[in-house]
Amino acid sequence: MWRLIAKTLVKGPFTIAAPPPSGDGLAELASRVDSAARARLGRSLVIREVDAGSCNGCELEIHALNNPVYDLERFGIRFAASPRHADVLMVTGPVTKNMAEALKRTYDATPNPKWVVAIGDCAFDGGLFQGGYAVVGGVKEVVPVDLHIRGCPPTPTQMLTGLLALLETVERPQP
Repeated sequence: MWRLIAKTLVKGPFTIAAPPPSGDGLAELASRVDSAARARLGRSLVIREVDAGSCNGCELEIHALNNPVYDLERFGIRFAASPRHADVLMVTGPVTKNMAEALKRTYDATPNPKWVVAIGDCAFDGGLFQGGYAVVGGVKEVVPVDLHIRGCPPTPTQMLTGLLALLETVERPQP
C-alpha cells in the first residue's frame, strides 16, 4: 500500500491527456444540430435511447456522445430517461421478440412530434442476427423509422451528422 502511494506521489496519477480539438468540425456540427433543433422544435433536442437487443457496441458509441470529448449537453442535446420527455427515439440492435412490445409501447409513449432513428447495421435489417429464432428483424418491422444510421457501430460524428440531416430534411410528423 505504501509503495503504491509513494509511486503515485513520485510519478503522479495515471491519466491520459485529452485529445486535441477535432479536425472534423465537431463543435460546428453539434452547434448546427442545436440551432436546427431550436428552429424546428423551439427548444433543445431530447433523445431517448432504446436497446432492442444489441451487442452493446452502439451503446458505447452513443455513450461517447456524452463524454468530455463530445459533451453534447453544452449544445442543448441531452438524453432523457423517459420517452415522455423525448423528441427522438434512438433505437439500437436487432429487435428481439422479447423487446418488440416494449419498443412499441415506448414509441406510443413518446409525444408528437417524434422521430425514430435506427442506429447500426443490426437496427437496419437485423445484421448478423437476421433470421435468428429470437429476432423479429430491423426496427422498421416494429415501428416506423425516419432515419437509419448505418455502421457497426457508427461513430458519434456519424450520429450527429445523421441527427442534423433528420432535423433539416424530414417532414414534421402530424400530431
